[in-house]
Amino acid sequence: MFNIRSLTVGIVATNCYLVWNKATGEGVLIDPGDEAERICSAIAEERVKLKAILLTHGHFDHILVAEELKEKYEVPLYASKDEKEMLENPRWNLSGMDEGVTITEYIPVQDGDKLELLGKEWQVISTPGHTKGSVCYFVPGEIPYLFSGDTLFYESYGRTDLYGGSEAEIKKSIKEKLFCLPDETLVYPGHEEASTIANEKQYNPVNFMR
Repeated sequence: MFNIRSLTVGIVATNCYLVWNKATGEGVLIDPGDEAERICSAIAEERVKLKAILLTHGHFDHILVAEELKEKYEVPLYASKDEKEMLENPRWNLSGMDEGVTITEYIPVQDGDKLELLGKEWQVISTPGHTKGSVCYFVPGEIPYLFSGDTLFYESYGRTDLYGGSEAEIKKSIKEKLFCLPDETLVYPGHEEASTIANEKQYNPVNFMR
């Protein structure tokens, strides 16, 4: 079983997750969007041995301090191979053209990939719609976890009006890729509160839209 600490960071209140194995102390960081010092303090407080950083997509509020923390902790950074354009272009990732963020060195992942982290298998699920290369990370087990980025929110879903977004694609991703996961799956989204797949299958508005 994991310990999960959510840190709400940055100007648009992004959920950055510190996830670690209670037995080994090894951990991963998901979507470090800002406030590097605060994230580092949390890692130190929990005595986590950071092993990897995972990105769900390339928007600025999920990636601003990823490169800094990657270098500090000397750990691999994972992101979708389909998010290359977003990660490398400050215009598209909305980080600003003058001192924008460009990420070029990372391990590309794609739908169906399996990462061995924290003694568990983490499955990569491609969920285009919010961005072209959006992915979710699913950890099966007695208590299944889904880190859904900005694809699936509590009784809502991510916006699709930015570069690479698609209303049709995000609905398809949620219905065909996420709603087939176990009902008891705990959903940790990129913004706001957590949920479960069962709750979203019943109350998410994507169910009532064509």
